[in-house]
Amino acid sequence: MDWSDVRVFLAIAREGTLRAAARQLGGTQPTMGRRLKALEESVGEKLFQRTVDGFVLTDEGTALLGHAQRIEEEILAFQRQLAGHEQELEGMLRITSSDWFGAHLLSPVLVEFAASHPKVVIELLTDTRFYSLARCEADIAFRIQPFDEPNVVSRKLLRMRYAAYVLKGSAHPITGDGTGHSLITMDTAFESMPCYGWVQEKLPNARVAFRSNNRDVQAQMCASGAGLAILPVPLGNRFPQLEVVDLGEEPPSRDTWVGYHQDLRRLKRLRVLLDLIIERLAN
Repeated sequence: MDWSDVRVFLAIAREGTLRAAARQLGGTQPTMGRRLKALEESVGEKLFQRTVDGFVLTDEGTALLGHAQRIEEEILAFQRQLAGHEQELEGMLRITSSDWFGAHLLSPVLVEFAASHPKVVIELLTDTRFYSLARCEADIAFRIQPFDEPNVVSRKLLRMRYAAYVLKGSAHPITGDGTGHSLITMDTAFESMPCYGWVQEKLPNARVAFRSNNRDVQAQMCASGAGLAILPVPLGNRFPQLEVVDLGEEPPSRDTWVGYHQDLRRLKRLRVLLDLIIERLAN
């Protein structure tokens, strides 16, 4: 027995004619007649008497009516439940990103998302290592390079600008080759990053005073007057005591990518969160 045929049966029983049933269901009169015939053949009984006044239930039709109404009630209840879940998302999402990106760019968006979907638990992992999407170590990942894992859906989220920052009112302006000035840079494991080589080229005689793999730490040191730091612009601009130094050109910018495993593409809470992140951060 096909549920669409049961819907036709209920519409005819309630409306009394094929035309009225077709109008209620958004179909055609011939279609209503074919579906009713198919239902009667499947149950092996005549369900209606055709009269000049319309369709009247037979005894067999009356017996089926109660069952059909209960089937309809269950299906409608199920549809309402699905609709409720669509509106009120729940479950957990594990996100991985760099420390400063998670703290300063993602956190405000995650707070906004949580206000609308309080039953979704967000776990934000800020680390320098790449968490595996294939092994379900994370559901969504943000990286500064394209994803090379198989079966990962990804896109470029934004182009990140960098700038050279120093403490406002520093005693000596940074000029020439950087002689007499201090640098705050990434640790040696990240020497291949474009901004590291760029500042070494611009200020070859500047002294490296501090290294850290944590951008927030670099910014705090810079704000304490420890030296010049190359920082992502959204991070550096959050420190009112810092100012941008013009070294003739901007440091190299970098792309930020977002990705998730293709098996999660139908996960509603993931799609809703990603849509919000893209709306707020993408450029």
